[in-house]
Order: sequence, then structure tokens, then C-alpha cells
Amino acid sequence: MMLPKKSIVALLASLSFVAAVPQGGATSTSTSSSSSSSSSSSRTTSSPSRSAASSSAPATRPGLSSVAHGSFSGSASVTGALRASSVGTRISVGGVPPAETTYPSDGRLHDAQPAPYVPAGGIGTNTTPIYNVQSDFDYESLALALYQEWIELDLFQFGLQTFSDSDFQDAGLTAEDRALIEFMAEQEIGHATLISNILGEEAPQQCNYNYPFTTVREFVDFSQKLTRFGESGVYGFLAHLDSREAATLLLQSISTEARQQLIFRQFDGLFPMPVWFEVGVPQSWAWTLLAPYISSCPENQTRLAWQNFPALWILNQPNPARYNASEGYNETLGAGTNTLNSTGISGSAACYNNKDKSGDCNPAITQNRSIPLSYPGRVVNLTWEEPGKLVGPNNSYVTSSQAGTPAYVAWVSQLNVTYSALNLSSNTSGSTVQPNVETFAGDPAANGTLFIAITDSNTFLTPFNLSLINDHVVAGPALYQAG
Repeated sequence: MMLPKKSIVALLASLSFVAAVPQGGATSTSTSSSSSSSSSSSRTTSSPSRSAASSSAPATRPGLSSVAHGSFSGSASVTGALRASSVGTRISVGGVPPAETTYPSDGRLHDAQPAPYVPAGGIGTNTTPIYNVQSDFDYESLALALYQEWIELDLFQFGLQTFSDSDFQDAGLTAEDRALIEFMAEQEIGHATLISNILGEEAPQQCNYNYPFTTVREFVDFSQKLTRFGESGVYGFLAHLDSREAATLLLQSISTEARQQLIFRQFDGLFPMPVWFEVGVPQSWAWTLLAPYISSCPENQTRLAWQNFPALWILNQPNPARYNASEGYNETLGAGTNTLNSTGISGSAACYNNKDKSGDCNPAITQNRSIPLSYPGRVVNLTWEEPGKLVGPNNSYVTSSQAGTPAYVAWVSQLNVTYSALNLSSNTSGSTVQPNVETFAGDPAANGTLFIAITDSNTFLTPFNLSLINDHVVAGPALYQAG
């Protein structure tokens, strides 16, 4: 699907918004049902024809007419991340500019006001916005976000198509819940259209995917983890975009994705928001987690420049399908997301639909589990791959690492980057201890769905410069289900 280049942005007089752009005259999409908010109250997950487009509303960008599912077989014609003709060795880090620390911050006004009720300062408040990418960094970041929106669109639809109404009911999810998932798929149509309009005619297209789940419970857990790194991956780069206008629109999109992640946690029987701050991660972390689930893409698909790190398994990942989640061992559906495996968990060990314990585990607006999923001091067993594996669309990307000897586990959650010592048992396996750390007093930093990675150093980093950790990543990230 090619977008007309002239339609990337339209400036309408002095109105400061991006023009919604028709996509090649398309009037339908690969999903069904009206895009109005009323569709979320539908009582069925059937797919009637999408309502005719309003003459005053722009068309949405359709995905593939038919998305295939399953692993890729074949050989890639192009291998490796997108590269420029000249590549430096590493990002150089400068000092703190003096002006960054001189504002008195005393609650008074120190400069003349440009207008009544308007304090001096701010960036871009007096310009005509251009909703376009302005650098390679912008383009590659938004292209990554678009890859994410496309898989979410397919994932939500695929889950509804794969599992029957009774399958969902057995997992404690009703027709109302299925309708909400259907509406979340519709949201992804809007997100994909928005980012495509900003990127222009070479915007990535929808691909074919390979999912690990075989049950509704696994689908829900995979969805809450996928939306976790989709959300966090955008938070990681949003403030660094050269285009503040594009960042504004993307923030409005990712705020919706944050709500999706919360809802899937509720469907998963987890406390919906067990943290004070949401975490952001670098683009290469998000791409490392996403790429293994993309089996193939259309010919001449726009490629990405981000790194793919070696995969990381959490052998004793807490399993919310168990009443005592910490008792699970080797119960994940692959590395990276470390999605729960619900197969074979039954009887008193099972959490879902257990008459004595369902109050802890079944879908709910909110609930506290009697036994926490994890706890400080818990030994966490890990194993990881060596670099050099082919991953991602058409097996055309290669995992790599510039790091030295593995020595630490980085715990990235909320505002914290915390390191714990790694006890090696081999070149590609070891253990660590879940740290006991707080963001502020009373708020455990290691909570919710967070990120861990194997590193060669314990470099001090904060949310704004977290991408500097990439040179030190041996393997990962992986999603750790702390709570």
C-alpha cells in the first residue's frame, strides 16, 4: 500500500493540526465494525461489514487483505539492520551545559511575558506545526512504532478468530470483554493510519506473524506483554524526537496503548497498575522483543536500523496461571516476552477457575493475590543465546552484542535502573537475586511487568539517557512478571 507523498501533511491556514489523509482512496479496512466508541458495547464478536466512510472523514489505512500466521521458511535476500554509508563507533556523551542548571526555580517570573497569562519560555509555542519526521532518528523511531501497531491490529483480531466464545468463557471472559478486544483492534487502525500519514509513502506495511500461544489465557498474557513493550518502547524515545509535533500525536496514540496494557492485566487476573511510574526502554529493546514474532513482510518492506540483542529466558518466570506463581519452572512460551504457559497446570496448582482460589486469579477490575507473584530476595534463574542468530521478518536480522563478559542483571522499572550481581554457571546461564529497591519510600520499584537484561557493567543511567545501556547489553531484554 503506497501513500501519496503530497499527503504526508496538509497545513490548513493557521490551524495547528495534521490533516487526516485519505489513503489512496481506500474506504474499507481489514477489520470490521464501526469505529465509533459505541462499538465497544457490542454484544458479539462477529464481524459485520464496516460502515461506509463519512464523506467528511478521511479514510483509514488498510492492513493486508489476508495475514498469514506461522514460522518463516526460506532465505532472506537482505540480512542485517539498515545501515548508513558511514557508521561511527559509539555515541559520545557531553557534559552538562551551564544554562541547564542556572534557572532559580523559586516560583517567580524572571523574564518578560510574551502575552497576558503566558510565561516566557517553552519550545514551539509560536510556530506553525509541521507534522512530519525531521531526522533519521525520527523516521526509524516512528517506523518501529508502526511495526508495533500493525502486529497489535492482527493480534487482537487473531485472538478473537482463533478461540471460540466458549474458550473465552472458560477463561472468565464474556461477550462484553470480547467486544472490548475488538474495539482495541479498531484503535490500532487509527494508530497505524496516523503514523503512516506522518511517515509518507515508504511507511512500513503490515506483515505476517507467528504467535506462541495456544490458549485464551496465554493469548491474554502475550497481549499484555506485547502492549507493555509497545508502550514502553515509545516512552523511551518520545522526548528525543526532533519533531515535537510528531511526538505530540504519538503521545496521544501511546496513551491509548497504556490503557490497553492495563485492561489485559485485568483480563489476566493481575492488579491493573501496581506502579507509580510507567517505564520507558530504548528502541533496540522494543525491536528485540517484537522482531521474533514477525515471520515475513511484503517485498521491499521498509527496514529498521535498530539492534537485535540475543534472546534471554527467565527459567523460573512467575506464572500467573499458578496459584503460587513463583513455583513455576520452565513454564514460558519462548524467550523475550516469556509469556506464561498454562498447559498442564491443573488441580490445586491452578489459579484460573479454581473454586477455592478464583478470587485471586480470575479476570477482575482489581484484586490482590494472596501470594505475590514475586518478592525481593527471590533467586531468578536465567539462560541466554550467543549473538549471531537470524531473527525477525524473513529471518533477515541478526542478533548482536558489543558487550564484554556478563556480570550483572539490569532491572529497568519505573524511574530506576537497578543492577544485581550475576552468578554465572556457564557462558550463557546464571542466576541473580530480585533486588529490594524503591522508587520513593513505599513504592517497590520491581513490580508489574518490567524489563531485565544481562549486562557487562553497572553503569549509572536514568530514564532520559537509558539508551546508553545498549553498548553493555549481553542479552535481553526479557519481561519479568514481578507483579
